[in-house]
Amino acid sequence: MTQRFSFDLHATDGKARTGAISTPRGVIRTPAFMPVGTAATVKAMLPESVAATGADILLGNTYHLMLRPTAERIARLGGLHKFMNWDKPILTDSGGFQVMSLAGLRKLTEEGVTFKSHIDGSRHHLSPERSMEIQALLGSDIVMCFDECPALPADRDRIKSSMDLSMRWAQRSRDAFGDRPGHALFGIQQGGLEQDLREESAQALQAIGFDGYAVGGLAVGEGQEAMFGVLDYAPDQLPVDKPRYLMGVGKPDDIVGAVKRGIDMMDCVLPSRSGRTGQAFTRHGVVNIKNARHQDDPRPLDEACTCPACRGYSRAYLHHVFRANEMISGMLLTWHNLHYFQQIMAGMRDAISAGTFAAWEADFHALRAQGDIDPL
Repeated sequence: MTQRFSFDLHATDGKARTGAISTPRGVIRTPAFMPVGTAATVKAMLPESVAATGADILLGNTYHLMLRPTAERIARLGGLHKFMNWDKPILTDSGGFQVMSLAGLRKLTEEGVTFKSHIDGSRHHLSPERSMEIQALLGSDIVMCFDECPALPADRDRIKSSMDLSMRWAQRSRDAFGDRPGHALFGIQQGGLEQDLREESAQALQAIGFDGYAVGGLAVGEGQEAMFGVLDYAPDQLPVDKPRYLMGVGKPDDIVGAVKRGIDMMDCVLPSRSGRTGQAFTRHGVVNIKNARHQDDPRPLDEACTCPACRGYSRAYLHHVFRANEMISGMLLTWHNLHYFQQIMAGMRDAISAGTFAAWEADFHALRAQGDIDPL
């Protein structure tokens, strides 16, 4: 097993890329979708079940874990992998986005962010140095720079000053990260919807030098058209020989559109959150299992799907357990959704390798456009 972090590009088709990120804890096949394990768990799933869906890597949340149970406690207990019984790679975010979106009263300075916990109101401070320290205590394989992410829409001056601050924080993150063989540090491009600011950010990050690069500050309210507009140029501003990670995306058609534009990694809470609220993603679009039309339907969610929810259970059963508030509902629908997302990634990897990505993409959209199977 490799003892260092590396990225190998295996094939391209248009801007779409497939390859492999090698880490001491295993290989991540790209394009990769990372299920989100916010509080050291992918909700409603056992770690081995997450692995069975085809996931090579999980995401953990610095903000949530630093508040509860604390990074220091996790370190004493042997690190995040051991703590949550996941032996494959883990990427941790920096905590910056959650501080902006979740924390109570917060004060932003050049030094960092002081904020009140959304759990108990206790006061905390997060800086580039503290974020690096927390992520080192957690022992994650891929560490994200500490950055500031303004919600869109925002005016150009606000985006520019935020991006400049994030680039200064990126240098401090790099300095504080130090030399950690086998662990990677990713920089985060900012700049909102402004192409020249994105270019400036990309240049600043490359001057510092990172193991991978994220496109940050998207999927924060700007809509798919605006997001794709940025992705038409942003990945090209980043190094070809390093992984490119689009943070917080997304819906199946967002993921396919991002890969088409040169993105290698994504994460989103959508498959697990939707599973818990009765939404299933299928080849034919979204199925809302709480609808009465499913209550007498003996057919599976998707007859071509090999996940446990589709192999062993009918729509009628899934409708019943959701309506009855049974835990198995969230478990089965989350497993199905994560399985479906990983099937999309595997399909794209195969298509890019074969040079048939355009045909695969056309089939993907055509199937979804058909909508769900007709009611009985």
